[in-house]
Amino acid sequence: MTGTPRSPMIFDRAFLTDVEDVTQVVFVRHGEQYIPNERRGPVGEMVDPRLSERGEQQARLVGERFSTEKVDAVYASPLRRALETGQQIARHHRLEPIVLNDLREVEVFRDIPSDQSAVDFMGVPLLLGIRERMLREKSWDVYPYSESSFEFRRRTVNAVEAIIAENEGKRVVVACHGGVINAYIGHIIGSPFDMFFRPAHTSVSVVAAGEGIRALHVLNDTHHLRTPEGSFVSH
Repeated sequence: MTGTPRSPMIFDRAFLTDVEDVTQVVFVRHGEQYIPNERRGPVGEMVDPRLSERGEQQARLVGERFSTEKVDAVYASPLRRALETGQQIARHHRLEPIVLNDLREVEVFRDIPSDQSAVDFMGVPLLLGIRERMLREKSWDVYPYSESSFEFRRRTVNAVEAIIAENEGKRVVVACHGGVINAYIGHIIGSPFDMFFRPAHTSVSVVAAGEGIRALHVLNDTHHLRTPEGSFVSH
């Protein structure tokens, strides 16, 4: 039996629960990318890898997850691993992903010549030192020859806010990258870290937007990757 809908309470308004005309932004990290066993190749070859075999399975599974759910639009990074993941979601709704360049992953080592490796360009000691700093500080600014934390967060937050502005009251999927998801959600929750959590491949995180409020509803959901055939969860 259903009763008369109640008016939104103060916490409903604060966290956008049981409130009408709320925009849902569903962030989906891309499927697992193919990474050669030897990671010392030129930086230009590391920017846009294809999905691995497991990544293709993950993309198919997340597409099936959303096949019976409402999706008004799909946005995607131009990088193959994210775009192919977005396509697996969009095809169930007869949509084509809208590609936004500003949804691309943070550009680590972008100023190193593309035909050189980071190891050869900087040397092993410096590279190891940088990695140790990232372990502790979780800031993109520890990487030299790279996009800054400020630049990265500005472009990604602006891109997501533009999506929200264009899709008021709708439910949109954003197929992108772990750094992008951290940047936007970190921005709305006030995290001091550029990477405050590690999204699993094709994990789902949901942000609600409305009335000038941004509220985190779901973080790093992977239930669609646990199947009768086994788990496809990876990071």
